[in-house]
Amino acid sequence: MNLPQPIETAAAKILVVDDDGFMRMQLRVYLQKEGHRVELATNGEEALTKFAEIKPEVVLLDAVMPVMDGFACCQALMKIYQNPSPLVLMITGLDDEASVDRAFEAGAIDYVTKPIHWAVLRQRVKRLLYQNRLQHQLESVNQMLERLAKVDQLTQLANRRQLELFLDTEWSEAIREQYPFSILLCDIDYFKNYNDHYGHQGGDDCLQQVAKALTRVVHRPKDLAARYGGEEFLIVLPNTDLQGAIHIGEDIQAEITRLAIPHVQSAIADHVTLSIGCASTIPRLGSDWGKLVGAADQYLYEAKAQGRNRLVSGR
Repeated sequence: MNLPQPIETAAAKILVVDDDGFMRMQLRVYLQKEGHRVELATNGEEALTKFAEIKPEVVLLDAVMPVMDGFACCQALMKIYQNPSPLVLMITGLDDEASVDRAFEAGAIDYVTKPIHWAVLRQRVKRLLYQNRLQHQLESVNQMLERLAKVDQLTQLANRRQLELFLDTEWSEAIREQYPFSILLCDIDYFKNYNDHYGHQGGDDCLQQVAKALTRVVHRPKDLAARYGGEEFLIVLPNTDLQGAIHIGEDIQAEITRLAIPHVQSAIADHVTLSIGCASTIPRLGSDWGKLVGAADQYLYEAKAQGRNRLVSGR
């Protein structure tokens, strides 16, 4: 698991919006000394255009300006950019409570008053950047954890938990829409022999190659390839009838044959092969997907009994 890099608060892109030319220059010089990249705008309308062009991390926005004031500009930014919302630090000479409330109601994260106390501005910009980057880092970690909870780490396919959640959702939809639903249950032939001969690292490499082959064949948005357990893989094919599922199963076997993964301990071939059980149905109200998986498992058993390296199907 690759953790996010440590949070840095330097070198942010900052948009300064102020109708006072001297104030703009002061802010630019000060912020550049702090290591930031600074763009300038003279009013709210120009700020909206600049924001769209450069996507700054922080906007220092004067409250009182001609054409479009800071409050209106801030509201417009929040309306246009909602995920994530811009970080707006309002700069105002109006230090009364009503103006402060209005700044926050418009969407500002914080404010400073004129004349600017530079140490205060520095700390507030630094805090905004830190909090924003910390939030992004936490979101990144949460996404990583969510993915880890759904993915088999060896094969990078869906794990058993994600498979069952997917089956629950898609089965219910198939009941509502009354379309066919198919399952392929795949098993690597003589995999124990493979592990015994090539070692567990070799076995892991084999599983990974087979998993990649499955993803090359099973690529429709509605379909799912999952590691079912050990050397077994389960393919869920919503809105696919029996003939369509058989065709996909045959494509999978052809892809595995094309890989030609050596397997000197196989009793049927000199390369890795798959046995596949294929079952299909149109789900009915009150039914559950467990019976269909059980049927695919039975057909897989028959494929093995018939000599392996084959697909056996039925309804």
